[in-house]
Amino acid sequence: MVGAALDLFDQGVTVFDAGLRLVAWNRRFVELLEFPAALLQTGTPYEDFVRFNVARGEYSHDGECAGDRPEAVVAARMAAARRFEPHLTRWVRPNGRVLELRGQPMPDNAGFVTFYADITAQQHRQDEIARDKATLEAHIQRRTAQLTAANAELTAAIEKNREITVALRYSEGRLRQITDTIPAHIAYFDKAWAYRYANRRYAQWFGWTPESIVDQSIPTVIGARLFDQVAEPVRRALGGEEVSYEYTLTAADGSERHARSTLVPDFSPAGQVLGCFVHAVDITEQRRTQSALAQAQKMEAIGQLTGGLAHDFNNMLTVVSGNLTELRESRRGDPIIAEYVEPALQAASRGAALIRRLLAFARQQPLSPRPVEVNELVLGLTSLLRRSLPENITIHTCHGEPAPLALVDPHQLESALLNLALNARDAMPNGGELRIDAGIEALTGTAAGDLELPPGDYVQISVSDNGEGMDGSTLARVFEPFFTTKKASGGTGLGMAMVYGFVKQSGGGVRIRSRQAVGTTVALLLPCAEPGDGAAGEYCPAAGDPAGWLRGRVVLLVEDDPDVRRVVRKQLAGLDCAVLEAESGEEAADLLESVPAISLVVSDVVMHGSMDGHALARFARGYRPELPVILMSGYTDAAGSINDDLALPILAKPFTREALYAAVSRIAPFMPGGRDHGD
Repeated sequence: MVGAALDLFDQGVTVFDAGLRLVAWNRRFVELLEFPAALLQTGTPYEDFVRFNVARGEYSHDGECAGDRPEAVVAARMAAARRFEPHLTRWVRPNGRVLELRGQPMPDNAGFVTFYADITAQQHRQDEIARDKATLEAHIQRRTAQLTAANAELTAAIEKNREITVALRYSEGRLRQITDTIPAHIAYFDKAWAYRYANRRYAQWFGWTPESIVDQSIPTVIGARLFDQVAEPVRRALGGEEVSYEYTLTAADGSERHARSTLVPDFSPAGQVLGCFVHAVDITEQRRTQSALAQAQKMEAIGQLTGGLAHDFNNMLTVVSGNLTELRESRRGDPIIAEYVEPALQAASRGAALIRRLLAFARQQPLSPRPVEVNELVLGLTSLLRRSLPENITIHTCHGEPAPLALVDPHQLESALLNLALNARDAMPNGGELRIDAGIEALTGTAAGDLELPPGDYVQISVSDNGEGMDGSTLARVFEPFFTTKKASGGTGLGMAMVYGFVKQSGGGVRIRSRQAVGTTVALLLPCAEPGDGAAGEYCPAAGDPAGWLRGRVVLLVEDDPDVRRVVRKQLAGLDCAVLEAESGEEAADLLESVPAISLVVSDVVMHGSMDGHALARFARGYRPELPVILMSGYTDAAGSINDDLALPILAKPFTREALYAAVSRIAPFMPGGRDHGD
């Protein structure tokens, strides 16, 4: 096909590769130079053609006498060819035919292309012109000399211009290749606000091609909405100022992309602004990373503050509720109790519930994860919701197959789903549809990175409504603690923060989509349960009698807050046991070594000193393996690990006397003499 195309040229054409071997030629070349068919083969060395020409005396008209020194002529011709220099020469053949040879090396000296034109007639005309010039020269010698000089200069200028044009085109091609390769958006527009150049990245950023964007106005290319953002920086740049700015572009799929752009004025030698160079970079991923980091840092700071406050506040609630309970028990039947004490106890209970929600947000609540059959849990929750939601809200569920099995605390999961369902109810005051879907979701690449999770399979539970939806500003703050769109009496603003904290603490992630007047979907992604996964810190209720087991025994109470210690001591005293008190882990360890009659240790987790409740429990387990230990905690992010290691019950402060007795009951049957002591 290439040969057929070359045959269409009215000039002879040859192409030699970098090794000076024949690659291509056309019929006109054969007609002009009459080479034999043996030479006209792909791969024939250029030297063979030179030797053939020397042998038939082709170069005698060029002043070279090949008869005595043919090898010298061949060597000189080959040396000139190996330089791969562009040339334009005339070749007078022995038969009188005059040829013009124009040679041009290919880029990077990959080969050489030569064009052969028969200019015999042209040469004859030039000879005639020369004779005419000679005749006229006798009369207008000076004029002819000037014309000859001007013609020579013009010929040189034309040739120079041709060479410059070829070089310029090559340079432009290389420049575009470079600008299309670098990871930046590059363009140029003139003072009439029209594009004169754009690399591929810049053009594609706005949905154009590098060719179609040329001569288009800035508003046409970027759109009226974005033009309103950048019009002022463009005016300043065309005024001679270098300007940098950032802008947001809404893509065709509705996603937002961000870029940082710099405009550099292009000045003429006279100092006038001819246009502007544009250099821009895509900072969408950078913005996303910065936003995620800022949100994580904010949540971490709030979580740390919440954990510290929860510890102290739970201790105070323990004192308040414990003393109020004792007062109520000692003054039964007194109308003052119902009027003042009961409301105070209810307020303390609400305060404790609020702290639990704060701890859920701060990811510091003790969890008991175990394999949970999600379809079954959702089915049970749906039955509860049908009785709780208004009749104008319909509930639909969709169960995944195979049945998804999540490693999660079932009670906390039910609480989170119930919270989402109630939020959906509030978003549909006039009724609507609530949908709960469960299934397996595979997270890969960017999706996993956005949720800060490793790639893999997760159990996804989606709660969707077709209610009012949220705007962008509300959606951006939906997981912030104490942020709420409800009225002052409508909520604490901790519901979504609690859901987020619980899911993240469980090793999962939360995705949320919402559009105003369309609805909201909140998807919880939780770890899949693996074979062998069990419940952490799970205790089965026992029928033991704590009063019977502890009667007459010695209990070591370890608590650094004296007011809390006083309340718990009274609760334990109700079981007819003797109570030893210690205000630090070190003091408790000394008592364990010196008082062998101690039958139970009840210890706070967070205490001053080098030995906290965890360390004390390990010491007790190592010193007296049979000694039972119950831990109390206002908060702890290590409760799960202590349970996995030692399987100890944990009482969450504030707790009631009944909760304390229940914890003792669970361990009583397994203690030496636990079933018959005191009988």
